[in-house]
Amino acid sequence: MPATTIVWFRHDLRIDDNPALIAAAARGAVVPVFIWAPDEEKPWPPGAASRWWLHHSLEKLAAALEKLGAPLVIRRGPTQVALESLVKETQATHVAWNRRYEPVVIARDTAIKKKLAAGGLDVESFNGSLLFEPMHVATKEGKPYQVFTPFWRALLGRDEPAAPLAGPKKLTAAAAAAKSLAVADLGLLPTIDWAGTMRKTWTPGEAGGAKRLAVFLADRIGGYGTERDRPDHEGTSSLSPHLHFGEISPRRVWHAVREAAGGKPAAKIVGSPEVYLRELGWREFANHLLYHFPHTTDAPLRADYARFPWANDPVGLRAWQRGRTGFPIVDAGMRQLWATGWMHNRVRMIVASFLVKDLRISWLEGARWFWDTLVDADLAANTLGWQWAAGCGADAAPYFRIFNPTSQAAKFDPDEAYVRTWVDTSAADYPEPIVDHAEARLRALEALKVVSKAR
Repeated sequence: MPATTIVWFRHDLRIDDNPALIAAAARGAVVPVFIWAPDEEKPWPPGAASRWWLHHSLEKLAAALEKLGAPLVIRRGPTQVALESLVKETQATHVAWNRRYEPVVIARDTAIKKKLAAGGLDVESFNGSLLFEPMHVATKEGKPYQVFTPFWRALLGRDEPAAPLAGPKKLTAAAAAAKSLAVADLGLLPTIDWAGTMRKTWTPGEAGGAKRLAVFLADRIGGYGTERDRPDHEGTSSLSPHLHFGEISPRRVWHAVREAAGGKPAAKIVGSPEVYLRELGWREFANHLLYHFPHTTDAPLRADYARFPWANDPVGLRAWQRGRTGFPIVDAGMRQLWATGWMHNRVRMIVASFLVKDLRISWLEGARWFWDTLVDADLAANTLGWQWAAGCGADAAPYFRIFNPTSQAAKFDPDEAYVRTWVDTSAADYPEPIVDHAEARLRALEALKVVSKAR
């Protein structure tokens, strides 16, 4: 009996360097499927900005697969039911997917794999999202890393990540066609169109990711080491949403940066290309932590911070969310986020510090807001970033290191070009600062004593 493989797409919405798809295409007929089952990812189902991106990325993927000869099948969950139904409809012999590393997804995927295999199917999963899988990186004692620098050294001490694989040029469809929903049937787009600026800013899909990478390598990588900290300049790659949705693989990016740096081994690359490769290393580190410490999505890695006396301040939280704190760099960042679904990384650190230290509002409130509003909302990166800001995670900034938003703005947006793009501080309704930073700093340090005394 000829092999027919169901390829279950998730955070790998691409043809290029897609191990599950490439293996299936080499075996025989392919049935690509995307299953919308957000309830299976609670308490962190995809947020509003992620759903907007997903809609457009799925449309691009569907068009690409149709052109290759195997139309994308779109179904609603439950995932187990959807896959079993599709197996019967197509007489599939194999099911394949690329692995994800969120705690609830790992549990779900494990159960699905076991049940499908018990039903006589060959089930395979692949690494299509990371340079190295988190279960394969450990200290000499066999323990997970909790500090980035030794983790990074360990990565550089390994062989280079595998070279990216070229995607198939043609796919063979299954003999029995399967019914499919349209992307629009999933209801991913907002009922009120708030995404106008996002449409102008982003091009979701594999081609959009490839173009972003090409522009970065041609125009920006040489100055990345310094320009990445300047929100008033176009100095970053802006690849994070494309990487999150798997529209481009980290292996493709890694080796493209190496090639731009002369093809040297990563351990011998210096300057701006090394700084960018290190950022890919932080992405790996975030997934390493999430895999080994799954409770950190909702609780601090450093257990003593569970005692921290966070403030209950809905008014302050709302002012922060709306970009109306009276601190221009904070407000600019929050308004950029609301308009474009993205925020410059330096500004992310500033606004996060302001929330957890000036306002003393829990990092979880910030994590939830970013989760809903970022197009690159990634559970591993979101968890790492917010626990870093709050001082309660791995390799975190100490809580007593409190960003001064005014001095940060003077250093990284000296001409106020970034602020002026998003905020009119001369407007009659622009608010006065909602806190005195010097006093807020003292209150934050006083609150820290609760944690210190318990140690």
